[in-house]
Amino acid sequence: MVSGYDKYFQIAPCFRDEDPRADRSPTDFYQLDLEMSFVTQQDVFDTVSPVLAGVFEEFGGGRKVDAPESWPQISYRDAALWYGTDKPDLRNPIKMQVVSEHFAGSGFAVFAKLLEQEGTEIRAIPAPKGGSRKFCDRMNAWAQKEGLPGMGYIFWREAENGGGMEAAGPLAKNIGPERTEALRVQLGLGLGDAAFFLGGKPANFEKIAGRARTAIGEELDLIEKDRYAFAWIVDFPIYAQDEESGKVEFEHNPFSMPQGGMASLEGNPLDVLGYQYDLACNGYELVSGAIRNHQPEIMFKAFEIAGYGEDEVRRRFGGMVNAFQYGAPPHGGCAAGIDRIVMLLADTANIREVIMFPMNQRAEDLLMGAPNEPSTEQLMELRLRVIPAEK
Repeated sequence: MVSGYDKYFQIAPCFRDEDPRADRSPTDFYQLDLEMSFVTQQDVFDTVSPVLAGVFEEFGGGRKVDAPESWPQISYRDAALWYGTDKPDLRNPIKMQVVSEHFAGSGFAVFAKLLEQEGTEIRAIPAPKGGSRKFCDRMNAWAQKEGLPGMGYIFWREAENGGGMEAAGPLAKNIGPERTEALRVQLGLGLGDAAFFLGGKPANFEKIAGRARTAIGEELDLIEKDRYAFAWIVDFPIYAQDEESGKVEFEHNPFSMPQGGMASLEGNPLDVLGYQYDLACNGYELVSGAIRNHQPEIMFKAFEIAGYGEDEVRRRFGGMVNAFQYGAPPHGGCAAGIDRIVMLLADTANIREVIMFPMNQRAEDLLMGAPNEPSTEQLMELRLRVIPAEK
């Protein structure tokens, strides 16, 4: 961008520095990388979306592909609240909600006392068609396998006296009919439905709530199997605060342009959002990108907030700083993970099924017997010496 190319793309191999799991190789991956000058976040979306939609329409085996203009843009915080993850599977219609007001000062002492602590809240996971004690007990057993003591629940059934609908379950008895009815109305539930509840500080339970949402959707057969559902996740916070040390640290890409530029960095760092975005599809991250921070003075300030002085930034990222001195245009882009796209098109949940020479969890290629010990000649050629680990 600095040298005058206003746009480019490349298919590039990239090394990973993350732990391995089913949907990512432990060592490397291929990406379709693109960058453009003088663009906004929306320009990037408008460029990439039709390309990806076309790929999935052509190679997706006839599954429904949502039209690009209908792909929602969901803030990072809303995604965490509604879905418990920043890569939601929108084929699952369940959307979680905050229901703290219905438990504050209620007869359910566990949640009532919890809400007296700062920064806590109660969230509900609606379960349409899950209104039976048998199903609720099954989900409680699932929660216990996940390390929780269980999940509170309410389900709505026909009243035993034949007088319409009634709420059942331990929570319903503890909080009373008025609060229970208010919960039902807020969640849009009715006869034959249920709701599950988790509480605490959101950062401590959001991930398990997201997994519970998925498990409930699968158990109740709510997920549209023959569909590719896309969503742009936007407004990522740049900073987070360590609970123990109180230190402000980078939460996401430190090179994203802060929304509001330099002015946004003068206030509370935890309120600063970046022009950073991901594209999620069926519960997987397919694309990640950002509008870049191209102004050195804003970059220095952004790193200063996280405890990095200008000298250290110049030492660590000197090439970028030097390039920007020549005048970098505003620019942004993204990269799509090719291996993961193929994984979704092949309808498999394990990326090893679609890449050549797949690695195991220890990053070993069992076919090639790699990695192995280098010979002395190889080390000498590279001017390397191996120092044995101390026992």
